Amino acid sequence: MRPYLVDLHVHTVLSPCAEVEMIPPLIVQRAREKALGAIAVTDHNSAENVAAVIEAARDLNLTVFPGMEVQTREEVHLLCLFQTLEQVLSWQERIYQRLPDLSNNDQVFGPQFVVDATGDFVRYNTRLLLTSVSLSVEEVAHEVAERGGLCIPAHIDRPAYSLLANLGFVPVGAQFAALEISPRCNIENLRAQHPSTAAYALICSGDAHRLDEIADRTVLTINEPTIAEIEMALHNRQGRRVRVLG
Repeated sequence: MRPYLVDLHVHTVLSPCAEVEMIPPLIVQRAREKALGAIAVTDHNSAENVAAVIEAARDLNLTVFPGMEVQTREEVHLLCLFQTLEQVLSWQERIYQRLPDLSNNDQVFGPQFVVDATGDFVRYNTRLLLTSVSLSVEEVAHEVAERGGLCIPAHIDRPAYSLLANLGFVPVGAQFAALEISPRCNIENLRAQHPSTAAYALICSGDAHRLDEIADRTVLTINEPTIAEIEMALHNRQGRRVRVLG
């Protein structure tokens, strides 16, 4: 086993709130500059740029996990991470079924670019992605687990779109693999104020909408960068472990 620096919450230009610099080759370049062993592409309610980032990282010793940041009907953001492109695209079909039938307003939310591995424009995603799906927190977590993925509530320390801000606690029995904090979070204070977090491992991600927000704070000690190995690390099994750097 060896340590891997990871950031499991990275947006691309498909997310209308991301900067135009968040294209596959620049994301991969920045991740390598930060010595990351793995990243996850987690755009809002869509995975249409995942394949492009995977292609951009090919043969560059950087694992790219297919993922998505889903906004539940409670307006809670959940990271949904998978092993394969096929898994995340199947999940995307499910999410698209539960999105309201509305079009994105570029002037209000920003454009949603689908790009290729070089960052060149392919088309616009015209769906309204910055909105809630008609699935609850528990339903999303359960369905992701059923599909072999990991569900991790995003930036739980933030005052908006987070599990603790919107619900006030971690629901008992929810199928979460871990909880994500943002880089400025005080872990000791968080644990003291929210005892319901005690049963879960923490990861720290950048929620990167700009290149300089890609983070290098989470270390996974695993055999190889796979979802199965990450799950073992998050549950401290068979010598696998996770650590958030101070």
